[in-house]
Parts: sequence; C-alpha cells; structure tokens
Amino acid sequence: MAGRLRALRTQNRLSLEALAAQVGVTKSYLSKVERGLSEPSISTALKLAQALGVEVGRLFSDEVEPELVTVVRAGERTPLGGPEGSRYEGIAAALPGKQMVPFMMYPPLDGPAEAFKSHRGEEFLFVHAGNAELEFPDRTVGLGPGDSVYFNAAVPHRCRSTGGRAAEILVVIHDEPGAADGRVPTLP
Repeated sequence: MAGRLRALRTQNRLSLEALAAQVGVTKSYLSKVERGLSEPSISTALKLAQALGVEVGRLFSDEVEPELVTVVRAGERTPLGGPEGSRYEGIAAALPGKQMVPFMMYPPLDGPAEAFKSHRGEEFLFVHAGNAELEFPDRTVGLGPGDSVYFNAAVPHRCRSTGGRAAEILVVIHDEPGAADGRVPTLP
C-alpha cells in the first residue's frame, strides 16, 4: 500500500498535509503509512480512498495501475497537427492528471519562422535527429543531435529545422505546480 498511496497522492497533486487534513489524521501518521511503517484502519483506508477518488481495493492491490505506468510505442503517438510546416505527435496524450506534457515536434524547414510563443511553466527540448534553431528575442541557439535546452517558457520562443530535413525534437512542458487554475499547459 505504501508506494501506491504516495503515487495516488502525487497524481492527485495533494501534499501530505492536505491529504492528512482531508482524512482527519496527522501528517506524521500518514507519512508512516506511506513509508510502510504503519497500516491504516479500515475506516482510515476508506477515507483515504474517498479523498483520492479511488476504490479502497486499489490501495491494497499489488497490480500496477495502467495510469501509473504508461507505455506509448513509436507507432502509437497521437498526431496533433500543428502550424503550417510543423508537425506534433503526442506522447501519453490520453493519460489524465499528468504534470508534464511530452510530445515530439518536427519544426518547419528553413522557411519563414512561426510567430513567437510563450506560456507558463518550463520547457525542455532534446534534439533526437536533424538540426534546428531555437530562437529567442535576443538570441538564436543552434542545436544538433543530442543537444538539449531547458528554459523558462514565459520567454518568447520559436523553433525551426535547419538543413535538408525536419528535425525530430522531444519536447516536455511542465506547468508551474500550484497554478491558480490547476491546468497543465497544452501544446504550443
């Protein structure tokens, strides 16, 4: 139960204190349950399940829940379209409650660059294949296979492929935890 409880609490974006308050137990007691040092009573287990929005049996099951581990094969990515010349493929697009938005980006070739975009949170790009330029208002960064960039996504940015073919770039967007509307950002 210990690992499962912590995973479900994290998935629901609840702090140890917040879940303890909802269930009516102390933070230290809940911490002991999460670490496997204490077993909850049936009454407490029922309250935990209700607070986490799951059936009580899921707290005690040895089975790994599909939403806790998601595998997406290369041929199973979700086509997401994109601005003219660009293409996006969602990774784990159907997974609810995630705090990161991973996807593959194939930016347009050398032609005119897309408009600058910005959003809350942070962004990570890893160039899997090809070459690209990531442009910010004050500088342009050239990227090749194996290069990566991590930046505050509030800084206006845009990306384009350079060379003879579209670059293949893994992009992961992470929203600021505790944002007022609780939303994870969508694709650029």
